[in-house]
Amino acid sequence: MKIKRILWVLAALVLASVLYAQRAMPPSAASQTQTPGQSQGPGQASGQGQNQAQTGQRGKSQAQGTGPMTEKEVTKEIKSSPAETAIKDVKQRGVDFDMTPEIEKRLRKAKASDEVVEAVKEAGPKARAQMAKVVMGPGQAGVQGIPKEQTEGYDAIRGELDPDKAIAMVEDFAKKYPDSPLLSYVYSFGANAYQQKNDVDKVVELLDLSLKMKPDNIMSLVMKVGILPQPQYLNKHQEDRDKILQEAESEANRALQLISQVPKQGNETDADHQKRLAEVASQVHGSLGMVHLERATEPLAGVDKAELAKAEQEFKTAVTTTDHPAPQDYYRMGEAYKMDGKLDDAIQAFTSASQTAALKPFADQQLEELNKRKAQGSTGPK
Repeated sequence: MKIKRILWVLAALVLASVLYAQRAMPPSAASQTQTPGQSQGPGQASGQGQNQAQTGQRGKSQAQGTGPMTEKEVTKEIKSSPAETAIKDVKQRGVDFDMTPEIEKRLRKAKASDEVVEAVKEAGPKARAQMAKVVMGPGQAGVQGIPKEQTEGYDAIRGELDPDKAIAMVEDFAKKYPDSPLLSYVYSFGANAYQQKNDVDKVVELLDLSLKMKPDNIMSLVMKVGILPQPQYLNKHQEDRDKILQEAESEANRALQLISQVPKQGNETDADHQKRLAEVASQVHGSLGMVHLERATEPLAGVDKAELAKAEQEFKTAVTTTDHPAPQDYYRMGEAYKMDGKLDDAIQAFTSASQTAALKPFADQQLEELNKRKAQGSTGPK
């Protein structure tokens, strides 16, 4: 589920996706669409591989090395292993090359799926370096001179794929080093581990601990605003539904403000800088879309057209301001357009969502219904 986007990750993080449990999509399918990537935190070299364990993955990892994978290794993995295994290994180790049109052609010739190609793009040195800069946020100064045992503990947690082991390691780190400047990020990875176990309450609990220690931890903030407005969380806290949606909106706007303050890197152009920040901000706009979509469908209140329009705009911003739009944002946008009677726009959105294997059966079902309604001349919501 979306960390997916964080971001890319996070979009990959942060991403996120973050628990896109759907009214029309079972959690088991939603969990396969996008899990927040575990981007690097302070003190990490940009060449180190990212780690992102995905719910629902099968198959044993074939990548036994510890450094970034070469193009030859990636190609061999694509040919010999299931796509989900290749994706896991690429995200765990990273790759030592940046994607080019020529490399993409070679990977597709080896039968790489869209999801594998996207994972490889996000695991390259430039993408990892950019995301590491973003998720640390504008307050990243002051983390130098961290004791070796703390950085080693942090690295071990960041690289642990087993969620139960990661959770135990996070608890141990918090007991040993309660004042560590790394603890906020350690809690971020602990939240990701609980997300893999679909324990949404523990996810939010650890993200709150993370943000209490470091309010400008963009990694945790984007994860939190992605989870709060999701049905899987709201349905467990119906009595506080309005309060949770208000918090999600407020924190999402704060996240957008923090993202806008992330400085340029070295010789980065203004255009590249804005594009980099937009990749992360798109996830936040997707979360705001969920806030307004939930408000538009308040129980027993009917459809609120004003909130529906806001949801449509936020989802549109989410998918048009990034080169890596989250497929679940297309799906949710399709839901909003469908409720608003905009059948052509809904069909276009669900068509985009159906390009992702995990969403295809649900998006195709929506498309079948919408095409029948269009043929019958019906535009009203059903």
